[in-house]
Amino acid sequence: MLVVLGPEPEFPPAEQALDDPNGLLAVGGDLSLERLRAAYRHGIFPWYSPGQPLLWWSPDPRMVLVPDSFHASANLRKRLRRLQTGRDSFEVRVDTACADVMAACATPRAGQPGTWITPDMQAAYLAWHRSGEVHSIETWQDGHLVGGLYGVSQGGAFFGESMFSRIPDASKVALACLVAFLDRHGVELIDCQQETSHLASLGARPMTRAVFLDRLARALELPTPPWRPGRLLPSGELLPAAMMTNHEPV
Repeated sequence: MLVVLGPEPEFPPAEQALDDPNGLLAVGGDLSLERLRAAYRHGIFPWYSPGQPLLWWSPDPRMVLVPDSFHASANLRKRLRRLQTGRDSFEVRVDTACADVMAACATPRAGQPGTWITPDMQAAYLAWHRSGEVHSIETWQDGHLVGGLYGVSQGGAFFGESMFSRIPDASKVALACLVAFLDRHGVELIDCQQETSHLASLGARPMTRAVFLDRLARALELPTPPWRPGRLLPSGELLPAAMMTNHEPV
């Protein structure tokens, strides 16, 4: 039964979601920080198109990437080795252009009529970014933002929202560096929400909702990684912002 949310930032149990792979759970409410925090801590997220009411979901199965299961192709591993030693044209940064990353992710892909990352969603997640729980991982080349992703960090869980790439490997490099950073700081699962062949090729696997919710509850008891703006290496080391190359964002 679909639940209509009231004014309080509360949700029914995720197990009550409709019996289909997408797992529609509730409708209504708002995108306040209190409601978003409550949703994610219970394995629920908003997803809707322009003109639709605000919809809340908890898929079953859930696509999840465990950090030590990340798979990088031989070409990607070669590029990451160059990046680690400063011999690659890419530079990966954290939290220096979150609004730009969201805007790029919101740009409709070829063959898509629109985007679920509406202006209201962008505003809500940027407010969450300013509160310290939403982060962008950005791939830069010669002062240009060429790829990246953003997501929510709570305890030992990271919830990936969306990624984009303007040139080959840009989003994969950002994800690889993110996975290394999260693994370095004890994060146990990366929520990818819904299954795609691209995520599967990188090591993500479907997980039943029951198992996901159990692992999420345990992960939330762990400390959150020490996020800060800076330069992120493939080793997972986050260098201070002063160690970024001197390029102005374009």
